[in-house]
Amino acid sequence: MGVENGEGAAAIKEKYKQSLGISSDAGNTSKCFDDDGRSKRTGSVWTASAHIITAVIGSGVLSLAWAIAQLGWIAGPTVMLLFSFVTYYTAALLADCYRTGDPVTGKRNYTYMEAVESNLGGLKVKMCGLIQYLNLFGTAIGYTIAASISMMAIKRTNCFHESGGKNPCHISSNPYMILFGITEIIFSQIPDFDQIWWLSIIAAVMSFTYSSIGLALGIAKVAGRYCSKTLNDEEVHQFFTYKIDLDTIKSPPSEAKTMKKATLLSVGVTTAFYMLCGCMGYAAFGDLSPGNLLTGFGIFNPFWLLDIANAAIVIHLVGAYQVYSQPLFAFVEKWAAEKWPGNEFIIKEIKIPIPGFRPYNLNLFRLVWRTVFVIVSTVISMLLPFFNDVVGLLGAIGFWPLTVYIPVEMYIAQKKIAKWSSRWICLQLLSIACLIISIAAAAGSIAGVVLDLKIYKPFQTSF
Repeated sequence: MGVENGEGAAAIKEKYKQSLGISSDAGNTSKCFDDDGRSKRTGSVWTASAHIITAVIGSGVLSLAWAIAQLGWIAGPTVMLLFSFVTYYTAALLADCYRTGDPVTGKRNYTYMEAVESNLGGLKVKMCGLIQYLNLFGTAIGYTIAASISMMAIKRTNCFHESGGKNPCHISSNPYMILFGITEIIFSQIPDFDQIWWLSIIAAVMSFTYSSIGLALGIAKVAGRYCSKTLNDEEVHQFFTYKIDLDTIKSPPSEAKTMKKATLLSVGVTTAFYMLCGCMGYAAFGDLSPGNLLTGFGIFNPFWLLDIANAAIVIHLVGAYQVYSQPLFAFVEKWAAEKWPGNEFIIKEIKIPIPGFRPYNLNLFRLVWRTVFVIVSTVISMLLPFFNDVVGLLGAIGFWPLTVYIPVEMYIAQKKIAKWSSRWICLQLLSIACLIISIAAAAGSIAGVVLDLKIYKPFQTSF
């Protein structure tokens, strides 16, 4: 049950059902179709776990060493474990809200907002949508910054080694953000980019590639420090030559039971990986841990290995940008079509023949709107090129309402938990505690951005 499906994806599925002569209210279950008339779901604990791990292990893992450095050896890992528990617990509450009413035969909620509307309704649906789409827009900004940092790192390491360490190789991030933006403008015009089946495979390979390289280099640096006082960093490095959605899970057993098992498994794996990356990075760099772990190794050998890791980040983020932007694209395009149903600029599809392929349907509104979206996110990224503070702010803004507050409120409504009962009080205390932490984290990130702006000048940032 994720925002990645979007309302556009739901419309596509509806058209597919209609082409097969299947009603939205179909109640028959066969070997090919489920009780709602959709294609038979085949997802299991293992496939769900794999998708969650792929979605969660992303570029943010590279900032964990910096995050732990802000808290220290005791508080850092402790906070990480606590948030892992909260994430698992609230995800389990959310899984119970996939069906409204009976957990086995009740009405399915295909997207997060559908679940909110079924269980809460009213203003909370609008609040959920607003926060979701703002978070998606912020994610686009964060991905643009992260991609530019990795592209600059590739250029800088090669420049440094070509000059024999004599050239400081200061590089502006602006050309790389513009290049990334141009790439995203092109990819944004590909229909249903987020539904390309091989996209998740590439994302998984890329995320594990750069995360594993960062972890390995961190281990190497720590090992070199304690195993031999005569080996320097360069000599040590020469030894070393990542949405699941409940709507894909089969039933029986109930989707909620399967998802809870998958969540427990995936949270356990990702927490262990996060702890390793964060703690080994902090052990390697201490209080000077960089916001992006890989930039800490930027001037050392093997620089080609760092280039591979940074290239993997860029490839991953090119696709991830589109996946997270598609729901926002679909929302605005659907709203415009409903607002001005007869406007040809908005609804007309111009068929452009492509030799050897089926014609491409060009929509002028889609072309203009998506291009403007990418340009705006790129310009904001150039104004705020601070990876760790931007990532922290995005996480703080989205964590409490989307991960804690709404799942808790939906669960209370779904299970009809009595107000002021012991269970109700415990759930509210959890929500309030997470709210306080989110506010503190957001304040810290904003303070970080303010400090960064005192050092960096907009459109003149160099690395």
